[in-house]
This record gives sequence, structure tokens and C-alpha cells, in this order.
Amino acid sequence: EKAQALVQQGIEPAIADVFDTDAVKAVVSRAQPEVVIEQLTALPRTYTRESMNAAAALNNRIRLEGGANVLAAAQAAGVRRYLRQSVAFYAIPGSGLADEDTALAFDASPAVAASARELTELEHRLLGNTNIEGIALRYGFFYGPGTWFNPDGDVAQQVRQQQFPIIGNGEGVWSWLHIEDAAIATIAAAERGNPGIYLIANDQPLALRHWLPAFARWLNAPPPPQVSVEDALKGDGGADAVYYGTQMRGVSNAKAKRELNFQPRPLEWIVD
Repeated sequence: EKAQALVQQGIEPAIADVFDTDAVKAVVSRAQPEVVIEQLTALPRTYTRESMNAAAALNNRIRLEGGANVLAAAQAAGVRRYLRQSVAFYAIPGSGLADEDTALAFDASPAVAASARELTELEHRLLGNTNIEGIALRYGFFYGPGTWFNPDGDVAQQVRQQQFPIIGNGEGVWSWLHIEDAAIATIAAAERGNPGIYLIANDQPLALRHWLPAFARWLNAPPPPQVSVEDALKGDGGADAVYYGTQMRGVSNAKAKRELNFQPRPLEWIVD
């Protein structure tokens, strides 16, 4: 179905099992690309502790093992530039906005710390490769069509059912990115980015206590409930939900704006 959609846009798809080293090498070699953009992931349609935990093993394997296969195939094919997906959520908690040099939260809640270590491994694997121009794109939280935060997405449904609470002081700062702006920034990085890391997010990092009530109003949903940290630790999200709700640090997009001429749109449910 997805391949057919690409064909209808005049794109020739090449399909391979990302865990099949020879198959991946064959399709990359046949295409002879100058640039490879790796967006490997296996995230679930629902955003809950259970669904994320269930998807974690395959998602990690796709990124680590599958990503290694794609990178090796790109090298073998003489690819000049390689971009890979990363995330902007894992900067060490602190004041102000994080930038590309800010350390990651290796001592955070279990899933966050594990993800921070995994992403560091993936980024080092790419950026330490002297045979290719490597760029890691740390995206903010996607919103827009096909995402959890679209009006028909899973988080929107949770908000309507008052199942997505403000935790504690609600000071965890979320960095946002419209899915179309993610594509625009990725193309810009492919064309003129410098090797290294870019934080790709919009201009409005917002604390949970600010964005969530506004999101609920935009959806014509009831106000979100509030829960204490103690109750949240016992609940569905556990320590990871507490991290996102109270400790997560927003990020600066200054480098992307400066070097990629990145001009993200404002968050659509925030009205000044």
C-alpha cells in the first residue's frame, strides 16, 4: 500500500528486509544514491506504557541492527552523505534550552536512560565514520497528519477521555515539530547541512502545564486531570511519565535556523 502510494507520486520504491544484509546491499547498490536518509523505526499507533514497551525490542533492533545494515550498504555503494533519525527529548534536565552539545540524560528514568544510550551509540556509529558525511537529526515531538497528536491520533483520544494528565508541577518542557516541517528540514540538511547533529523543533518549547490544557481546548475536550508525582509513579507511565511531565528539557533550534534556514510553523493549538 505504501509502495503503491510512492509509485503514484512518480517514485520508484525498492523493498528489502532491513535485517537481510545482502538484500539491503543489493537495493542500495542498484539505486546508487548520493545521499541516504535513514528513518527506521517501529513505533506503535498507540502511545501508552504497554504499547511502547511491547514495541521496544523490535524498534531497538530495527534501529541498531537494521541501521547498521543500511549504513554498511551505503558505505559499500560509495554514498557521500548519510542522514539518520534521532530524537530531541533526552537532554539532561536543567535550566534553559538544550543545544546540540548538551549531555544526554543517562541517569534518567529507565526507558529514557536506555533510549539515550541507544541513540548515543547510533549517533557515534555514524558521526565517527570518516568515510561518509554523517548527520543526525534530533526531531522534536511530531504533530500533524498521521501522528499521535493529530485530532484523530491516539493522544488526542486519550485527552478527550481525560486519560492524559498533568503530572506534578507540569514543568516538563516539550519541543514540537510538524511532520511536514520535519520533511522540509530533512531535505535542507541533505542538501546543505554540515556533518554533525541538528536539533529540529519549532520555536515554542512548552511546559506540559501550558500545552496540554491548550491542546484539550483545541480538541473541544474537557480539561486534563492533574495527578501527583507519587500517584503517577504508581500509574500507567511510571517513572518515565514523571520524567516527561516534570523534568524533560526543551531544545533550541538556533543551529538549524542558522545553517538550514529552518522556518518552522507555530504550534497550531496555541493562540497568543
